Order: sequence, then structure tokens, then C-alpha cells
Amino acid sequence: MRLDEQGLEQWGEQIGRAVTAPVFIGLHGPLGAGKSVLARAIGHGAGVEDPMPSPSYNLLLRYETDTGVDVVHVDLYRIESVDELWELGWTELGQGLEIVLVEWSERAGDHLPADRWSIRLSPAADATDLREVEVRRIGDPPELPAFPMSVSVRR
Repeated sequence: MRLDEQGLEQWGEQIGRAVTAPVFIGLHGPLGAGKSVLARAIGHGAGVEDPMPSPSYNLLLRYETDTGVDVVHVDLYRIESVDELWELGWTELGQGLEIVLVEWSERAGDHLPADRWSIRLSPAADATDLREVEVRRIGDPPELPAFPMSVSVRR
């Protein structure tokens, strides 16, 4: 699937409105690919009213919603070792009614949950304003019914 930034935001809001917590969504891609844009859109769709800055320096930001579902936005870009995950409370993430959005989740190595979604964003080679989006279902996470039929979902 190919989306511009507005399309990415709309799609993210649809995901946020439709997803059932708890769910873990890993966001992958190079710097500037749109990971934070998508995370913010999912959060706003889920009911986060506050601005959602990238947690690049805090590493983890938690947002409450009126629905009782928390949105947890994590950015692992700056971690130097998986040992730092424990300081974030990594093992507790996704245990409650939470939508857990993790940028650079590949840095967690083998410590990712068995049931999760992986969304890879990359700039389109032929159009600087478009992003290629690859969605991968790993294990048996809750359905994401907002994915358009045109999205290729791989197991």
C-alpha cells in the first residue's frame, strides 16, 4: 500500500478507532519514514486529546483516554542495550487495556511479544511524498479491522 502523509494520518486514526486493546504494534522504517506520524494518528483515533510528541528522549509516554484504554508510545531508537527495556517496565506493557505503539521495536530483539503487528514504512522510490506500507501479523494479535482491503497482510 502507498500512502501520503494525510492518508497515513487517516489510516492511523481508523486503526485507533477500531483496534481492540490490548494490542502491541511495532513501527519500523528509516528516520523520517512516518513512524511518529502514524503513532500519533493511532493515538488520536483511540481518543488521545493531548498532543503526542515523539518520545525520543523520554523513551516512553503514556496517554489516558475517556474510553479507559491507555495509549503507550515507546521509541527505542536511543536505547543502547536491551537491558534498558526493564527500566521502561517492558514486561508490563500490553498487560492491561493498552494500545502499545513501539517505534524501532526491532531494537527489543527477542523481547517482543509473540502476538503483535509489525508495520514497516519506507519512502517510495519514485515519489518523495509517498510511503510504502507493509503490514505483518505475527502470532495471533487482536484483529485490526480498519486495514483497507488493499493492504497486504502477511503472517
